[in-house]
Amino acid sequence: MALVLLVVIVAVLALLAGLAANRWLRPRLISADDDEGMAVKDLVGPLLTMTVLLLSFVLVTANGSYGKAEVASRGEARALDQLVESAEYAPEAERGRIQAAAVCYARAVREQEWPAMADGKGSPAPSVWSTDFRRTFEDMAGQPAFGMLVAADNKRSDEREERLTQATASIPPAILWFLLITLVITVAALGFCLPRRNNRGQIVTLVVITALLTTALCIIRDVDRPFGGIIDVEPTAITEVERQAERDFTANHPATEVPCDDQGNRRPA
Repeated sequence: MALVLLVVIVAVLALLAGLAANRWLRPRLISADDDEGMAVKDLVGPLLTMTVLLLSFVLVTANGSYGKAEVASRGEARALDQLVESAEYAPEAERGRIQAAAVCYARAVREQEWPAMADGKGSPAPSVWSTDFRRTFEDMAGQPAFGMLVAADNKRSDEREERLTQATASIPPAILWFLLITLVITVAALGFCLPRRNNRGQIVTLVVITALLTTALCIIRDVDRPFGGIIDVEPTAITEVERQAERDFTANHPATEVPCDDQGNRRPA
Protein backbone atom coordinates (compact mmCIF):
# COMPACT_ATOMS: atom_id res chain seq x y z
CA MET A 1 0.00 0.00 0.00
CA ALA A 2 2.87 2.36 0.84
CA LEU A 3 4.41 1.76 -2.58
CA VAL A 4 1.09 2.42 -4.35
CA LEU A 5 0.67 5.65 -2.42
CA LEU A 6 4.22 6.68 -3.32
CA VAL A 7 3.57 6.02 -7.02
CA VAL A 8 0.37 8.12 -6.93
CA ILE A 9 2.10 10.99 -5.15
CA VAL A 10 5.05 10.99 -7.56
CA ALA A 11 2.73 10.88 -10.59
CA VAL A 12 0.64 13.79 -9.29
CA LEU A 13 3.76 15.81 -8.51
CA ALA A 14 5.13 15.11 -12.00
CA LEU A 15 1.86 16.28 -13.57
CA LEU A 16 1.80 19.46 -11.49
CA ALA A 17 5.47 20.13 -12.23
CA GLY A 18 4.87 19.74 -15.97
CA LEU A 19 1.89 22.08 -15.95
CA ALA A 20 3.76 24.61 -13.84
CA ALA A 21 6.74 24.48 -16.20
CA ASN A 22 4.40 24.99 -19.14
CA ARG A 23 2.83 27.98 -17.43
CA TRP A 24 5.88 29.84 -16.12
CA LEU A 25 9.14 28.28 -17.39
CA ARG A 26 8.31 27.65 -21.03
CA PRO A 27 7.81 31.37 -21.98
CA ARG A 28 11.33 32.10 -20.76
CA LEU A 29 12.99 29.24 -22.66
CA ILE A 30 10.97 29.08 -25.88
CA SER A 31 9.92 32.04 -27.97
CA ALA A 32 7.12 30.19 -29.76
CA ASP A 33 3.56 31.44 -29.74
CA ASP A 34 1.44 30.33 -26.79
CA ASP A 35 -1.02 28.61 -29.13
CA GLU A 36 1.66 26.27 -30.49
CA GLY A 37 2.35 22.87 -28.97
CA MET A 38 1.18 19.27 -29.04
CA ALA A 39 -2.29 18.71 -30.40
CA VAL A 40 -4.67 16.11 -29.00
CA LYS A 41 -3.87 13.79 -31.90
CA ASP A 42 -0.18 13.94 -30.96
CA LEU A 43 -1.04 12.55 -27.53
CA VAL A 44 -3.22 9.72 -28.85
CA GLY A 45 -0.26 7.87 -30.38
CA PRO A 46 1.52 7.22 -27.05
CA LEU A 47 -1.84 6.33 -25.48
CA LEU A 48 -2.49 3.72 -28.17
CA THR A 49 1.03 2.34 -27.76
CA MET A 50 0.56 2.03 -24.00
CA THR A 51 -2.76 0.24 -24.46
CA VAL A 52 -1.26 -2.28 -26.87
CA LEU A 53 1.70 -2.93 -24.59
CA LEU A 54 -0.53 -3.43 -21.57
CA LEU A 55 -2.79 -5.84 -23.43
CA SER A 56 0.22 -7.76 -24.77
CA PHE A 57 1.83 -8.08 -21.35
CA VAL A 58 -1.36 -9.26 -19.65
CA LEU A 59 -2.10 -11.65 -22.53
CA VAL A 60 1.30 -13.29 -22.08
CA THR A 61 0.63 -13.65 -18.35
CA ALA A 62 -2.81 -15.20 -18.92
CA ASN A 63 -1.47 -17.54 -21.58
CA GLY A 64 1.23 -18.71 -19.17
CA SER A 65 -1.44 -19.63 -16.63
CA TYR A 66 -3.38 -21.51 -19.31
CA GLY A 67 -0.26 -23.45 -20.29
CA LYS A 68 0.45 -24.41 -16.68
CA ALA A 69 -3.14 -25.65 -16.29
CA GLU A 70 -2.81 -27.85 -19.36
CA VAL A 71 0.56 -29.23 -18.26
CA ALA A 72 -0.76 -29.98 -14.76
CA SER A 73 -3.81 -31.78 -16.19
CA ARG A 74 -1.64 -34.01 -18.35
CA GLY A 75 0.85 -34.55 -15.53
CA GLU A 76 -1.91 -35.68 -13.20
CA ALA A 77 -3.19 -38.12 -15.82
CA ARG A 78 0.31 -39.54 -16.37
CA ALA A 79 0.82 -39.97 -12.63
CA LEU A 80 -2.52 -41.75 -12.30
CA ASP A 81 -1.63 -44.00 -15.22
CA GLN A 82 1.72 -44.79 -13.58
CA LEU A 83 -0.14 -45.62 -10.37
CA VAL A 84 -2.37 -48.07 -12.24
CA GLU A 85 0.61 -49.69 -13.96
CA SER A 86 2.59 -49.94 -10.72
CA ALA A 87 -0.39 -51.69 -9.14
CA GLU A 88 0.37 -54.69 -11.39
CA TYR A 89 3.28 -55.46 -9.04
CA ALA A 90 1.01 -55.47 -5.99
CA PRO A 91 -0.80 -58.53 -4.56
CA GLU A 92 -4.09 -59.35 -6.26
CA ALA A 93 -6.38 -57.89 -3.58
CA GLU A 94 -4.51 -54.58 -3.34
CA ARG A 95 -4.12 -54.40 -7.11
CA GLY A 96 -7.88 -54.57 -7.59
CA ARG A 97 -8.54 -51.91 -4.95
CA ILE A 98 -6.01 -49.52 -6.46
CA GLN A 99 -7.23 -49.95 -10.03
CA ALA A 100 -10.87 -49.60 -8.98
CA ALA A 101 -10.09 -46.47 -6.98
CA ALA A 102 -8.19 -45.08 -10.00
CA VAL A 103 -11.25 -45.53 -12.22
CA CYS A 104 -13.47 -43.80 -9.66
CA TYR A 105 -10.95 -41.03 -9.08
CA ALA A 106 -10.79 -40.29 -12.80
CA ARG A 107 -14.60 -40.27 -13.05
CA ALA A 108 -14.89 -37.90 -10.09
CA VAL A 109 -12.33 -35.54 -11.63
CA ARG A 110 -13.94 -35.62 -15.05
CA GLU A 111 -17.60 -35.40 -14.02
CA GLN A 112 -17.51 -33.31 -10.84
CA GLU A 113 -14.27 -31.41 -10.37
CA TRP A 114 -13.85 -30.32 -13.98
CA PRO A 115 -17.21 -28.46 -14.12
CA ALA A 116 -16.49 -26.94 -10.68
CA MET A 117 -13.17 -25.56 -11.93
CA ALA A 118 -15.06 -23.40 -14.42
CA ASP A 119 -15.90 -21.24 -11.38
CA GLY A 120 -12.40 -21.55 -9.94
CA LYS A 121 -13.44 -24.19 -7.38
CA GLY A 122 -12.59 -27.80 -6.66
CA SER A 123 -14.64 -30.80 -5.60
CA PRO A 124 -14.29 -33.13 -2.60
CA ALA A 125 -15.31 -36.14 -4.70
CA PRO A 126 -11.79 -37.11 -5.95
CA SER A 127 -10.39 -36.91 -2.41
CA VAL A 128 -12.61 -39.83 -1.41
CA TRP A 129 -10.67 -42.09 -3.77
CA SER A 130 -7.24 -40.63 -3.04
CA THR A 131 -7.94 -41.57 0.59
CA ASP A 132 -8.66 -45.10 -0.61
CA PHE A 133 -5.23 -45.13 -2.27
CA ARG A 134 -3.49 -44.29 1.00
CA ARG A 135 -5.49 -46.85 2.97
CA THR A 136 -4.45 -49.52 0.51
CA PHE A 137 -0.81 -48.42 0.70
CA GLU A 138 -0.89 -48.82 4.49
CA ASP A 139 -1.66 -52.52 4.01
CA MET A 140 1.32 -52.84 1.65
CA ALA A 141 4.04 -51.26 3.79
CA GLY A 142 7.31 -53.10 3.31
CA GLN A 143 6.31 -54.75 0.02
CA PRO A 144 8.41 -54.16 -3.15
CA ALA A 145 5.73 -52.11 -4.96
CA PHE A 146 5.09 -49.83 -1.99
CA GLY A 147 7.69 -47.20 -2.94
CA MET A 148 6.58 -46.99 -6.58
CA LEU A 149 2.94 -46.60 -5.63
CA VAL A 150 3.58 -43.91 -3.02
CA ALA A 151 5.82 -41.96 -5.43
CA ALA A 152 3.19 -42.09 -8.18
CA ASP A 153 0.44 -41.03 -5.79
CA ASN A 154 2.51 -38.12 -4.47
CA LYS A 155 3.05 -36.98 -8.05
CA ARG A 156 -0.68 -37.23 -8.73
CA SER A 157 -1.45 -35.19 -5.63
CA ASP A 158 1.05 -32.46 -6.58
CA GLU A 159 -0.29 -32.19 -10.13
CA ARG A 160 -3.88 -32.03 -8.92
CA GLU A 161 -2.97 -29.22 -6.52
CA GLU A 162 -1.30 -27.32 -9.37
CA ARG A 163 -4.34 -27.88 -11.59
CA LEU A 164 -6.66 -26.47 -8.94
CA THR A 165 -4.32 -23.52 -8.41
CA GLN A 166 -4.39 -22.65 -12.10
CA ALA A 167 -8.19 -22.93 -12.15
CA THR A 168 -8.40 -19.65 -10.26
CA ALA A 169 -7.95 -16.46 -12.24
CA SER A 170 -4.33 -15.26 -12.29
CA ILE A 171 -5.28 -11.71 -13.33
CA PRO A 172 -7.14 -9.69 -10.66
CA PRO A 173 -10.45 -8.13 -11.72
CA ALA A 174 -9.04 -4.67 -11.00
CA ILE A 175 -6.49 -5.11 -13.79
CA LEU A 176 -9.16 -6.23 -16.25
CA TRP A 177 -11.28 -3.20 -15.38
CA PHE A 178 -8.24 -0.96 -15.79
CA LEU A 179 -7.58 -2.46 -19.22
CA LEU A 180 -11.22 -1.96 -20.22
CA ILE A 181 -11.16 1.69 -19.12
CA THR A 182 -7.88 2.24 -20.96
CA LEU A 183 -9.37 0.69 -24.10
CA VAL A 184 -12.44 2.92 -23.87
CA ILE A 185 -10.36 6.08 -23.45
CA THR A 186 -8.06 5.11 -26.32
CA VAL A 187 -10.88 4.36 -28.76
CA ALA A 188 -12.79 7.50 -27.77
CA ALA A 189 -9.67 9.65 -28.19
CA LEU A 190 -8.98 8.16 -31.61
CA GLY A 191 -12.58 8.83 -32.65
CA PHE A 192 -12.33 12.40 -31.39
CA CYS A 193 -9.26 13.07 -33.55
CA LEU A 194 -10.80 11.80 -36.81
CA PRO A 195 -11.47 14.36 -39.54
CA ARG A 196 -15.14 15.30 -39.85
CA ARG A 197 -15.20 14.97 -43.65
CA ASN A 198 -13.80 12.45 -46.12
CA ASN A 199 -13.13 10.16 -43.21
CA ARG A 200 -14.40 6.81 -44.47
CA GLY A 201 -10.93 5.23 -44.52
CA GLN A 202 -10.13 6.51 -41.04
CA ILE A 203 -13.43 5.20 -39.67
CA VAL A 204 -12.81 1.75 -41.14
CA THR A 205 -9.33 1.74 -39.61
CA LEU A 206 -10.72 2.80 -36.23
CA VAL A 207 -13.31 0.03 -36.36
CA VAL A 208 -10.57 -2.51 -37.11
CA ILE A 209 -8.39 -1.19 -34.26
CA THR A 210 -11.36 -1.30 -31.88
CA ALA A 211 -12.16 -4.86 -32.92
CA LEU A 212 -8.55 -5.99 -32.45
CA LEU A 213 -8.19 -4.38 -29.02
CA THR A 214 -11.55 -5.76 -27.91
CA THR A 215 -10.68 -9.24 -29.16
CA ALA A 216 -7.37 -9.13 -27.32
CA LEU A 217 -9.14 -8.22 -24.06
CA CYS A 218 -11.73 -10.97 -24.58
CA ILE A 219 -8.98 -13.53 -25.24
CA ILE A 220 -7.21 -12.44 -22.05
CA ARG A 221 -10.40 -12.97 -20.07
CA ASP A 222 -11.00 -16.34 -21.71
CA VAL A 223 -7.54 -17.91 -21.33
CA ASP A 224 -7.36 -16.64 -17.74
CA ARG A 225 -10.18 -19.13 -17.04
CA PRO A 226 -8.54 -22.26 -18.51
CA PHE A 227 -11.36 -24.59 -17.46
CA GLY A 228 -14.38 -22.36 -18.09
CA GLY A 229 -13.81 -20.32 -21.22
CA ILE A 230 -14.26 -20.92 -24.90
CA ILE A 231 -10.58 -21.86 -25.22
CA ASP A 232 -10.65 -24.35 -22.33
CA VAL A 233 -8.58 -27.33 -21.24
CA GLU A 234 -10.53 -30.52 -21.90
CA PRO A 235 -10.30 -33.61 -19.61
CA THR A 236 -9.00 -35.68 -22.52
CA ALA A 237 -5.96 -37.12 -20.74
CA ILE A 238 -7.78 -38.12 -17.55
CA THR A 239 -10.58 -39.67 -19.62
CA GLU A 240 -8.07 -41.85 -21.48
CA VAL A 241 -6.49 -42.98 -18.20
CA GLU A 242 -9.96 -43.81 -16.86
CA ARG A 243 -10.60 -45.99 -19.90
CA GLN A 244 -7.30 -47.83 -19.52
CA ALA A 245 -7.71 -48.30 -15.78
CA GLU A 246 -11.22 -49.68 -16.26
CA ARG A 247 -9.92 -52.03 -18.92
CA ASP A 248 -7.18 -53.34 -16.62
CA PHE A 249 -9.58 -53.72 -13.70
CA THR A 250 -12.10 -55.60 -15.83
CA ALA A 251 -9.38 -57.89 -17.18
CA ASN A 252 -8.18 -58.78 -13.67
CA HIS A 253 -11.61 -58.88 -12.02
CA PRO A 254 -14.20 -59.66 -14.72
CA ALA A 255 -16.94 -60.53 -12.23
CA THR A 256 -16.47 -57.45 -10.03
CA GLU A 257 -18.01 -54.01 -10.51
CA VAL A 258 -16.16 -50.80 -9.72
CA PRO A 259 -17.34 -49.30 -6.42
CA CYS A 260 -18.65 -46.04 -7.93
CA ASP A 261 -21.25 -44.79 -10.38
CA ASP A 262 -20.60 -42.92 -13.62
CA GLN A 263 -20.22 -39.65 -11.66
CA GLY A 264 -17.48 -41.04 -9.42
CA ASN A 265 -19.70 -41.27 -6.33
CA ARG A 266 -19.30 -44.29 -4.07
CA ARG A 267 -22.06 -46.86 -4.47
CA PRO A 268 -24.15 -47.65 -1.39
CA ALA A 269 -22.78 -50.63 0.51
